Amino acid sequence: QYSFKEVFGTLVAQKELFDAVAKPLVEDLIRGKNGLLFTYGVTGSGKTHTMTGSPGDGGLLPRCLAMIFNSIGPFQAKRFVFKLDDKNGVDVQNEVEALLERQRREALPVPKTPSGKRQLDPEFADMINVQDHCKVEEVDEDNVYGVFVSYIEIYNNYIYDLLEEAPFESIKPKWNSCNTPVRNGDFVPPQSKILREDQNHNMYVTGCTEVEVKSTEEAFEVFWRGQKKRRIANTQLNRESSRSHSVFIIKLAQAPLDADGDNVLQEKEQITLSQLSLVDLAGSERTNRTKAEGNRLREAGNINQSLMTLRTCIEVLRENQLYGTNKMVPYRDSKLTHLFKNYFDGEGKVRMIVCVNPKAEDYEESLQVMRFAEMTQEVEVARPVDRPLCGLTPGRRLRNQAFREELSRKLELRGGPIGADPAEPSAAELFFQSFPPLPSCELLDINDDQTLPKLIEALEQRHKMRQMLAEEFAKNVLTFKTMLQEFDSSVASKENYIQGKLAEKEKTITGQRTELERLEKKIKTLEYKIEILEKTATIYEEDKRNLQQELESKSQKLQRQASDKRRLEARLQGMVAETSLKWEKECERRVAAKQLEMQNKLWVKDEKLKQLKAIVTEPRAERPERPERPSREREREKPLPRSVSPSPAPSAPAAPLRPRRSRSAGERWVDHRPPGQLPTETLLQPRVPRAITVEAPSERALARCDRYLLTHQELASDGEIQTKLIKGDVFRTRGGGQAVQFTDIETLKQESPTGRKRRSSPPDPDPAGDGADSEWTDVETRCSVAVEMRAGSALGPGFQHHAQPK
Repeated sequence: QYSFKEVFGTLVAQKELFDAVAKPLVEDLIRGKNGLLFTYGVTGSGKTHTMTGSPGDGGLLPRCLAMIFNSIGPFQAKRFVFKLDDKNGVDVQNEVEALLERQRREALPVPKTPSGKRQLDPEFADMINVQDHCKVEEVDEDNVYGVFVSYIEIYNNYIYDLLEEAPFESIKPKWNSCNTPVRNGDFVPPQSKILREDQNHNMYVTGCTEVEVKSTEEAFEVFWRGQKKRRIANTQLNRESSRSHSVFIIKLAQAPLDADGDNVLQEKEQITLSQLSLVDLAGSERTNRTKAEGNRLREAGNINQSLMTLRTCIEVLRENQLYGTNKMVPYRDSKLTHLFKNYFDGEGKVRMIVCVNPKAEDYEESLQVMRFAEMTQEVEVARPVDRPLCGLTPGRRLRNQAFREELSRKLELRGGPIGADPAEPSAAELFFQSFPPLPSCELLDINDDQTLPKLIEALEQRHKMRQMLAEEFAKNVLTFKTMLQEFDSSVASKENYIQGKLAEKEKTITGQRTELERLEKKIKTLEYKIEILEKTATIYEEDKRNLQQELESKSQKLQRQASDKRRLEARLQGMVAETSLKWEKECERRVAAKQLEMQNKLWVKDEKLKQLKAIVTEPRAERPERPERPSREREREKPLPRSVSPSPAPSAPAAPLRPRRSRSAGERWVDHRPPGQLPTETLLQPRVPRAITVEAPSERALARCDRYLLTHQELASDGEIQTKLIKGDVFRTRGGGQAVQFTDIETLKQESPTGRKRRSSPPDPDPAGDGADSEWTDVETRCSVAVEMRAGSALGPGFQHHAQPK
């Protein structure tokens, strides 16, 4: 499930979609704000249909154009009043400059701007026949407006101008009379355009054709002319699949009128230039479904790469906004994202229409598209745009129109110039009033001789005044002719001076143009080098990332090896310690056995010497009974002497030294557990009933018990901890103390079933030895041998304890 601001069904009308999505962008465009609208989806999902429409039902693009011209129709400036420069700016010209520019363009053999009065192409005539006259309600009537359109496409990550006059079709060979192809030498392939940044840090396409249009029909004719040059191809998923991203840019220039409301204010700072970009993205596709090869495969790769870059930019923007990070957004990885970088940075509103095809084959791609589109809703990029303030009184245009209408009305009523009062006489009337008045010319009497002379006298006076005025007029004419000649001569001299200055300026302009061309070539070369360096830097960064990953893997491997080495060293040290301890005990056992053997031999020799002495001294006496040689069983019962010398009185009767305590009352144990033992995880744990648990053996505890148990821990050769339970019997000594004789050893140890088996005792180091030595290697014999030690000392296996009486 995915959530969107608005979801439209399959039967939605184009007008409903336009009112919900594109109409707010057109309103912002007229208010001086930028906007971006693009369609996104899988190939064949209806993106181009949504943008262009069908005959009889225009899409978003013709409806946007119709709304713009319906809103600003009566307030449009004359053609060429606004003039776009080559740096993404706009200049304003006065009426005279615009008139000269129009005359110059009309004198060209092929007009650059299509005429809106021509008959429309029937291919698109029905698409722009929009019945509903949608318009923006609040339009500033004190401004004049101009509309410019351009059309580009991004193909294989290169930008091409679809309105360029150069031929845009693929190279088609000519055929001669022999039906063999001839190379077309006149064909010039289209040149890709370069992205640049203007002084306001906005991205634009340099050298792109921008056409000024005055009506919806004229603008859509320009669009259709470029649409025919757009690259499309037939694939297995779409018969007319777009192989490039197309961008139709509508620029709206607006400037305020002057204080009189008659002409455009000639201040460049007061011009507002807003832009609406309508983008028809190429559909993402999988090559294993389209079976694309050759150029189609390359096109699909570039399309998917640019869409992936768009997705990456949106994800980084979202991460920066959610988590407050400042990661660099990779706009430069694709021309598509680089062109619209300002929109994502907050220079206008961005709207996206997701087109979904309900086909089951497009299920996975549609899920990816909707997942990306849902994520983009969390990115906020719009921010307010400040419009310049002109400080003039609003309503200037209406007042000027009212003044003109009143002026025309007065001219029609008076038939003369406005402003003359009817009561005031004109200059001709004043001139005729300066003449002397004529006397009455009526003759009432035949003898009247005064009327005619008075009339003659008045006429003569008038004639004299007329002559005087004629002479004065002739003088004035002569003076005026002289002044005109002087003025002509001054004008001629000024013209000559101006011509000289113009020639100098033209030379300067020619030099500056040459310098500009040189600088433009240098800029192109530097931009090409920059592009190469960027690609090289990208390659080096990729190598750096790979090497860093390899270094990290190698360091991790070295750390693992070091830890294995330390673990192996610890294991070997344990094995060495165990082996050393084992051989020390074996050496002690052999030394003790050798000492016992030597004692036996000395005892035998002593007995023989005594018998010989007895025979020599008492030959007649009765021989004593031969004593019995001490066996190993008896030696085990006797405690070891403190010195290696034999007993001085061997003939004395042997008394029992270790009487066992009676066990009729039950066995009691001394559980000796030294401090600092580690807990083990073995299932079998030692549990001794009726035991006295001590950390060090004491005389009191040994006196109360008849069995002894020592719990001993050590490190085995395989690194595991093994616990040995050493058991022994407690005897009362001849001196009144207590002695312990060890009789048995139990071992608790964890061992892997897959590991190698260990033998309970090492092999016989000397198999060829005598039988007496081999008898001393069994566990029972080793446990029965003890060494004397004071009570309370550190005890271990093979040690005997004696307690001194108080």
